[in-house]
Amino acid sequence: MPQSPDDLDAVAVRTWCSLALEALGAEREEIDAINVYPVADGDTGTNLFLTMESAAQALEAVFAAHETVTGPTASAPVLSDAVRAMAHGALIGARGNSGTILSQLLRGMSEELSQRGSADGEDLRRALDTAATSAYRAVAHPVEGTVLTVATAAAEAAAAEAPGTGARATAAAVARAAYDGARKALTATTGQLDALGRAGVVDAGGRGLVTVLGALVEALTGEAVAVRAHAPHGVLVDDCSADHADEGGPAFEVIYLLEADDAAVDRLRGRLDGLGDSLVVVGGDGLWNVHVHVDDAGAAVEAGVEAGRPYRIRITHFGADRLAPPRERAQRAVVAVVPGEGLMTLCTEAGATTVLARPGEPPASGELVDAIRRAHAREVVLLPNDADLRHTAAAAAQQVRTEGVRVALIPTRSAVQGIAALAVHEPDRRFDEDVVAMTSAAGATRYAELAVAERQSWTMAGVCQAGDVLGLIDGDVAVIGTEVAATARTVLDRMLSAGGELVTLVLGDGTPEGLAEALEAHVREHHLAVDTLTYHGGRQSAPLLIGIE
Repeated sequence: MPQSPDDLDAVAVRTWCSLALEALGAEREEIDAINVYPVADGDTGTNLFLTMESAAQALEAVFAAHETVTGPTASAPVLSDAVRAMAHGALIGARGNSGTILSQLLRGMSEELSQRGSADGEDLRRALDTAATSAYRAVAHPVEGTVLTVATAAAEAAAAEAPGTGARATAAAVARAAYDGARKALTATTGQLDALGRAGVVDAGGRGLVTVLGALVEALTGEAVAVRAHAPHGVLVDDCSADHADEGGPAFEVIYLLEADDAAVDRLRGRLDGLGDSLVVVGGDGLWNVHVHVDDAGAAVEAGVEAGRPYRIRITHFGADRLAPPRERAQRAVVAVVPGEGLMTLCTEAGATTVLARPGEPPASGELVDAIRRAHAREVVLLPNDADLRHTAAAAAQQVRTEGVRVALIPTRSAVQGIAALAVHEPDRRFDEDVVAMTSAAGATRYAELAVAERQSWTMAGVCQAGDVLGLIDGDVAVIGTEVAATARTVLDRMLSAGGELVTLVLGDGTPEGLAEALEAHVREHHLAVDTLTYHGGRQSAPLLIGIE
């Protein structure tokens, strides 16, 4: 049967993923700011956004690999490859309870579409049904009035549109029906859980799912849909577990990826169910994502070790200050995210509270909230030092503001901008004046970094090959080279051609011996009256960071 233009193929999946990421980013703050259950950690929208971001990155990698083999003008990958990549990316990047369940919904869809080059309405109906069923099975103690309820309603509405009676429905029509059913179910969640009813609000995870389904409709029809009108003003809830309490609750959220077989995971579910609540285990085929709230984080990790090989372990302490002895609040503090241990020492010595961003493991908003609380100050300047952390940092700042802390978020996009801001920080002057000075210093610092290409790819500077050294200026690839020192010199010359008085170099582990001295000498010889500062960042994702003030 020929494919309808309203059916789902790999290109439509790519568009869907991009639109869903954009929509979740736009609505993240609204969802985050009113999250109160089961823990008021203010990161529901951020978790959904970061989960979808990981899905989008995995999907783009599949398209890039396909173009490498077949050429940029060839046809797109098949549907099964696209949805499998999207689901896998969501699995390995799932954040929080809501993100973990979203990843399982996507996995359920991918399992149903695993042999398809494209999908019509009946195929999509089965995919949505499998998604809802698999998500229910992943939650230890499912309860109605949550994202599970919304997913089921979407699947039931899709079934009504494509009843399997022989009449062929398009994927676009089924997506629209699923979206409408999800919206209706979302509104009804207010009356299904006491916590939601008392606040007069809807479920946050369900709200996120409605947003994702709305993006699917837009991808298939080209028509944007409205979500916000169907989310009452108030609080949104991020949970679908019956194990909860309005007050108190476990002290830690533990999340990790786990390599283990099915039998070991079954035993792990029983072990973790006895340790805490909000247990969700998703995945399959030997790779799982484990999420649980516990008081004994060590026991939760040990259970994973007994089951297989846990990695990418994230432990977030809910309300760290509630266990700490009372102490006098400082007037002002700076909290900075740093990409390596060397800069952590530098920033700590400068008086900042630091959060380490390990390569491939950016901090969650809960970690930033914990760091702000540890700073124990009435006024806090937050430096994310990474463009990709803007949503995470904004969510953390918004949550802590509700606790009476005055937080200013300076949107630093690189660690070198954070160093510049910290250099002019003066805690004795008025808060607003300090923030303005730090923001100006960061904004006056152009930034660059070197990276090594992992595969052949098209860039703003041309085609790069795997192993090439890339010079990124202000986030875009500007130089393609074959050797670190030569590429770094080219980047420096290009940046300094527009002027500059101070060069900051941050070297990571593994950079060529003598690189710092060689670059300092190059600046002295070719750029008069320009000073150079060099720091050793330790293990960081980029071998070299460059700042020009």
